Amino acid sequence: MDKNQTLNLRRKHIGPSCKIFFSHDPIKIVRAKGQYMYDEKGQRYLDCINNVAHVGHCHPDVVKAGAEQMEQLNTNSRFLHDNLVLFAQKLQATLPERLSVCYFVNSGSEANDLALRLAWQYTNNRDVITLENAYHGHVSSLIDISPYKLQHQSDAPSPDVYRGKYRADHADPATAYADEVKDIIDKAHSKRRKIAAFIAESLQSCGGQVIPPAGYFQQVAKHVRKAGGVFIADEVQVGFGRVGSHFWAFQLQGDDFVPDIVTMGKPIGNGHPMSCVVTTKEVAEAFMSSGMEYFNTFGGNPVSCAIGLAVLDVIEKEDLRGNAVRVGRHLTHLLEKQKEKHLLIGDIRGVGLFVGVELVRDRTKLTPATAEAQEVIYRLKEEHILLSADGPHRNVLKFKPPMCFSVEDADLVVEKIDLILTGTLP
Repeated sequence: MDKNQTLNLRRKHIGPSCKIFFSHDPIKIVRAKGQYMYDEKGQRYLDCINNVAHVGHCHPDVVKAGAEQMEQLNTNSRFLHDNLVLFAQKLQATLPERLSVCYFVNSGSEANDLALRLAWQYTNNRDVITLENAYHGHVSSLIDISPYKLQHQSDAPSPDVYRGKYRADHADPATAYADEVKDIIDKAHSKRRKIAAFIAESLQSCGGQVIPPAGYFQQVAKHVRKAGGVFIADEVQVGFGRVGSHFWAFQLQGDDFVPDIVTMGKPIGNGHPMSCVVTTKEVAEAFMSSGMEYFNTFGGNPVSCAIGLAVLDVIEKEDLRGNAVRVGRHLTHLLEKQKEKHLLIGDIRGVGLFVGVELVRDRTKLTPATAEAQEVIYRLKEEHILLSADGPHRNVLKFKPPMCFSVEDADLVVEKIDLILTGTLP
């Protein structure tokens, strides 16, 4: 089927609110391998944005694990199966000891929805605090707390030290931002409302690749727990070693910070639909005390768990965390050099292979360069490089490629960005 036929059928049968990349001239992708994707004509594209294909598109070890298990058995978790318990055991080994109970589900949205249910049951409270520009999923409970999709009035300021309320020149931005959360708690209490949870991505992705200042989560957790709530760390986009130095992005805050609930998704199955919620025994027991059995038809099935085990094995075997450190450091260094050269680049921020480049028209006023960011993305597409922009102003170029992304890939992308910004790209 040619691309136009595919596009026409999509327009006819797929909901119009389901958006497509590069809508003016979409790409038809028919296969992928590693960090590369291929269109119907065989043209190769360098993928800089697919954090779902975490260990590389169609990794042979992951494909083999899923296919072999599918040939043997795929059923629900009410039957005993080794894959479920072995995957839970191996996953828990990457986390602090007190986070020991797993619930397997099928998407990041399901994971965050279940996390809220756990919090509500454990605390007997209802209010949930989140960050401005946050996105935690598409189900009703999460859209209600996702300002990225719908603007709200009671969300805590994003802990953005570049563009936010308290910036890098502030004496203690972590405390200042945490105090904003405390103010929300105090206002809720004044209205006789109680806090069930604070939920935040460990590094804000849709919010513009925001890196919270050190110590912020510890202080927020202290305020929230004092108010009777729990801390939910959303690792759906940033977990599984993407930051390089740690397996989980929340660990960047230090060993003295441990969330009460952690959610994970996207990279967990390298493209296979699966996700997980991990929590403490205390929270799990409170959930059990509700008297309602929790069952998920597909969550934790043998095929999903075989794939999850394979992903963990590849991360370790191929030292993908080490690669994230090395390539991420190289990419950031190259981008910092471009910042010295191009006034349009206002800020470079990131950890490992999670990097944002904020484009601004004025470095003093921080006027978002939204149109320019879109121009860069479309010009890169013409050079067969896939990148996207995010943040509240859609002016942050975001890098979150497959973890096999190489130094040579980083060199190529930054070279093309330089040519685009200098106006010398043919």
